Amino acid sequence: MLAVAAALVAGSALLLLVPQAIGPLQGLLALGLAGAAALAWPEGAMAAWLILVATTPEMWLSDMIGHHETIIALLKVTGLAIIGLAALRRGSRFDRYNPGFAFLVMFVGGFVHGLWPGLTPLASLRSLVGSAAPFAAGFMRAEARMRAAIIRCTIIGPAVTVAFGLLLHAAGLRALYGVQLGAIRLQASSSPAFLGGFAMIAIYAGLVAFAGSGRRREWAWIGANFLILLASGARAPLALATFATLATLLSVEAPDFGMRARLGLLTTGGAAFGAVLLAGPALHFVRVIDLIHLGDAASLSNRNLIWPYFEAALARSPWLGWGVGAGKVIVPLHSPIGRFLGTNAAHDEYLRIACEGGVPGALLLFGLLGLWLFRGSAALPVGQRRLIRLVFLAFAVQSLTDNTLIATTSLTFFTWARAVFINPDEGSAPA
Repeated sequence: MLAVAAALVAGSALLLLVPQAIGPLQGLLALGLAGAAALAWPEGAMAAWLILVATTPEMWLSDMIGHHETIIALLKVTGLAIIGLAALRRGSRFDRYNPGFAFLVMFVGGFVHGLWPGLTPLASLRSLVGSAAPFAAGFMRAEARMRAAIIRCTIIGPAVTVAFGLLLHAAGLRALYGVQLGAIRLQASSSPAFLGGFAMIAIYAGLVAFAGSGRRREWAWIGANFLILLASGARAPLALATFATLATLLSVEAPDFGMRARLGLLTTGGAAFGAVLLAGPALHFVRVIDLIHLGDAASLSNRNLIWPYFEAALARSPWLGWGVGAGKVIVPLHSPIGRFLGTNAAHDEYLRIACEGGVPGALLLFGLLGLWLFRGSAALPVGQRRLIRLVFLAFAVQSLTDNTLIATTSLTFFTWARAVFINPDEGSAPA
């Protein structure tokens, strides 16, 4: 209380001396109030942050004010602050296999070798913080309420995004969907690829929650997220989510989930698939169905055109790489290939990480990911343990052709995984 009173007195005195300081002081006051609220109720702050991440403000907000990269940075810094306050309130822990340590090693290696031309030390430092941010939740103790908040917000996030997108569309601020080669792709407040990615993660979360609790309501959310994923037209996430769902129905143990229930859900899914096949000619406006009809469902959407640039960079420095953040500048965004693709991202995390940290850095990162997974899932019930390991296998496959570690979807994916994990120094099960 004395600190608050002192701050108010100091602020009042500053306003008397420098009246134009009212704007910065109002900003500081808002930050202070938000920080106090997050410290008092870290579960609510985490829930609000995860929902905000799912709506993808780097899309809808940058449409209004620009500053795409700044918004992403603020999202990650906000998450780090909330995790820090949660650790301060509920307790911290040392996460020995945290994959974020690999980026620190790669960061040092980049300076030993020399950074890629155009990558500044400050930019590499920012990339270090941004790359490690998705794994920060590993350093806080996760109580049952925090776990439940994270898991539930992961599951409902895509539906909230669609609802928010409807509001933006109604207000004339943003189109609800886009059109690509004659097919409609739902984007809501996000983009089709990101919305599909969040829906895929929500399906994973619903499946793991069901494997632990046996609650039938999870299947309603899984079905809703499948509809969002199909409408987004994201092919790889749809295939991987379908694979994980079939694996759950066929082999994953869950409370009160006998053969009759499994067959019922399989029959429902088979009937829906059959209806889609019968209605196929009338559904060409759905991107996935249109691509299947054109025989182009397995295409890489020209991702392979950018890979030779990263392969050449890796060949020049296979042992130490070019520093954390080099993946953003190896191919300039305004180069011919960057303009043609509309992106300069590698769309292959194995290749990008090897360019930034060398082959040893990539091996260290993915090795730590494996240890992090196996340590955190070892104490889970059998069904959940098998399923989350299968989910990480799907993540590894997706990483071959997607930006799984640098996209903001990684904030949700790894925070959710942390909520599911039960480490040896923790005793509570995920809600």
